[in-house]
Amino acid sequence: MCPPDSRSPEELRSLPRPVYGHAETLPNLVLGYRHSHTWFQFSYASKGVLDVRTAAGRFIAAPQRAVWIPPGVEHQVRRLATTEVRSLYVAAAAVPWAAAVCRVVAVSPLLRELIRAFAELPVEYDEHAGAGRLVAVLLDQLAAAPDAGLVLPLPQDERLREMCARLEAQPDLREGLQDWSARLGVSERTLARLMRQQTGLSFRLWRQRLRLLSALPGLEAGQRVTDVALDCGYDSVSAFIAAFREQFGATPGEFFAGD
Repeated sequence: MCPPDSRSPEELRSLPRPVYGHAETLPNLVLGYRHSHTWFQFSYASKGVLDVRTAAGRFIAAPQRAVWIPPGVEHQVRRLATTEVRSLYVAAAAVPWAAAVCRVVAVSPLLRELIRAFAELPVEYDEHAGAGRLVAVLLDQLAAAPDAGLVLPLPQDERLREMCARLEAQPDLREGLQDWSARLGVSERTLARLMRQQTGLSFRLWRQRLRLLSALPGLEAGQRVTDVALDCGYDSVSAFIAAFREQFGATPGEFFAGD
């Protein structure tokens, strides 16, 4: 976006306009450092799957979804080699309605076209002409974007974080809470209580959500549903599809139909 300006957000001390943006296609890697900005970041996955991690959780933007990242929130980003991201950087004063927490939102066809149109504007667009009115409509649509729910909350307890990290690395692990209780030297009841307190989910529901979110990159890349289901720890395709529908309100095919 905005080809006249080749500067990255990290090189800017302040935004040249209330909304600044660029398109990027980056390889599949985890940034070696946590970083933050002094403005809001709106990262839209037009293709592929974007995975943003903060201390509070993982925020997954499948195609036609986006992640809002508030100022000052340290985050790391992972994306597939084929993922295409369009990022908007928005001055806090321009979005007084924006919450100070990360969230994943759905990108409507209108918002998608507004983002594309914004990409054609010069970096220092005229705020008092048509470009300024386009940006005003863009901000209105950002405010109206509904939550997409693609969030995996992470616990703060170190024992639970160890458990969750292992499960994230290998979603098809079969160990239950009783197994983790023995491994971590904590009672099963304590683990269950802390998990619900710190993530808002039971262990079973947390692991189910992890597995389903882990399935998104493979499904988006066109892998067979059977293979993805087995890789994520499901014994049958029917069980996987039923869980997917329960979580996302659609089958895998329906979920990606709008890509």
